[in-house]
Amino acid sequence: MNAHVNLEADAIEAVHVEPAPRPRLTRRKGVIAAIALVAVVGIGWKVLDRPVEAAAMPPATVQIAHPLLREVNQWDDYVGRFAPSQTVEIRPRVSGAITAIHFRDGDVVQKGQALFTVDPRPYLAALAEARAEVASANSALALARSDAGRVAGLTGDEAVSASEVDSLRAKVRAASAALAAAQARVQQRALDVEFTTVRAPISGRVSDRRIDIGNLVSGEGGAGATLLTTVNAMDPIYFTFDASEALYLKAQRDAAAKRAGGEVEVRLQDEADYRWKGALDFTDNGLDPRSGTIRIRAAFANPQGFLTPGMFGNMRLASGGTVKALLVPDAAVQSDQARKLVYVVAKDGTVSAKPVELGPLVDGLRVVRAGLATGDSVVISNYQAAAPGSKVLVKQGKIVAAPARAVAPGVSAPSAAQATLAN
Repeated sequence: MNAHVNLEADAIEAVHVEPAPRPRLTRRKGVIAAIALVAVVGIGWKVLDRPVEAAAMPPATVQIAHPLLREVNQWDDYVGRFAPSQTVEIRPRVSGAITAIHFRDGDVVQKGQALFTVDPRPYLAALAEARAEVASANSALALARSDAGRVAGLTGDEAVSASEVDSLRAKVRAASAALAAAQARVQQRALDVEFTTVRAPISGRVSDRRIDIGNLVSGEGGAGATLLTTVNAMDPIYFTFDASEALYLKAQRDAAAKRAGGEVEVRLQDEADYRWKGALDFTDNGLDPRSGTIRIRAAFANPQGFLTPGMFGNMRLASGGTVKALLVPDAAVQSDQARKLVYVVAKDGTVSAKPVELGPLVDGLRVVRAGLATGDSVVISNYQAAAPGSKVLVKQGKIVAAPARAVAPGVSAPSAAQATLAN
C-alpha cells in the first residue's frame, strides 16, 4: 500500500517536475539569439568602421570670357523738368465786354494772331471825338497865326504896341500846343481801338480761355487786369535741373580751357533711348546755400511741339569725355554684403572672387573701373557652380553688347545709363 502511494506520489512529482527543463531551453535559445545579434552588430560595426568612398562628381562647366575693352562716353545723370522758353499771360488793355473769341483751346497760335475782341464801339466814338478836337485845334492855330502875321506887317500909325505883338505870338504858341494835345488824344484813342483786339504777343501754344463771350473784362490796373488765357513758347523749349557744385566747377574749368562740352540728352518716362538732343544755354548766378546746388538750363529744338512744359525727363550730360573701359555682363557681378565681386577662373580651373569697383551700365554691360584686368577669365554663366576655391571646367564664351530697345508706352523704362559706347 505504501509502495503504491509512493509510486503515485512519484508519478505526481514527475508530472509536476517534468515541465521544468523547458525554461532552460528558452533561455538557451535567447542566449543563442543574443550572441547572433551581437555578431551581426559587430559585423555591422566593422562595416561602418570601413571608410565610405563617395562617388566622384565631375566638376561643373562654366563659360568664361575676357572683359570687353571699349571706348565709352561718360555722362552725368540728372532728373529735370521741361519749361517754356517764353510764357505770357494774356490780359486786356482796355475794359469792356468780350464780343468774340478767335481761337480754340489748346491751339498753336502765331505772333500777332487775334485772340479776343473787346466791344470797340465806345473807343471808336472816343476816337472820333479826339479827331474833332484836332480839327478845332487846327482852326484855332490857323486864326492865331493869321492874327499874328497881320500885326507883324503893320508900320507907322497902323503899328501896334509890342505887348500886343507878344500876346498874339503867345496865342499862336498856345494854339500849336492845343493842336499837339489833340493829336496825342487821337493817338491814344486809336490805340484803345487797336487794343480792343487782343492779339498773341508771341508764337506758341495757347491755354484754354478763362472768359467767355459776353463777360465784362477790366483792362485797368496792369497786373490787376482780367486774365484771359496764357501762351507758352514751345520752340525752343527749356529743360531745367539742379546740378552739384562739382559739376559747376568742372563746367567753368572746361569753359576756361575752351574744351567742348555742354551736350545733353534727355529721355522721357516711357522711353528707353535718349532721343532728345540739346545743349546747355544758361547757368544761374549763384548756388543755393541750403542745398549746395545751382540751377542750370538746356535748350531743345521742338518744332513739332511734342515736348510740353511740366514734363519730367531723365537727362544725361556729357562730363567725362571718351575713355577706355572694361565691360562685363551685369549678371556676372555678384554681391557679398557691401562688396561687389566678379568670379574669375585661373589656368588650373580654380575659381576665385575679385572685388571690383563698378561704373555705369552701357548697352546692358557693366563698366568695371577697378579690380579687373584685360586678361582675366570672367565667369559669364552658371554662376551658382562657380564657388570660390572650387575646380571647374571651362568653355570659351563671348561678351556682346546689347543696345537698349524701345519701351512701349505705359511700360516702365530701365534705369538711365551713365555712359555710352563711343562711335
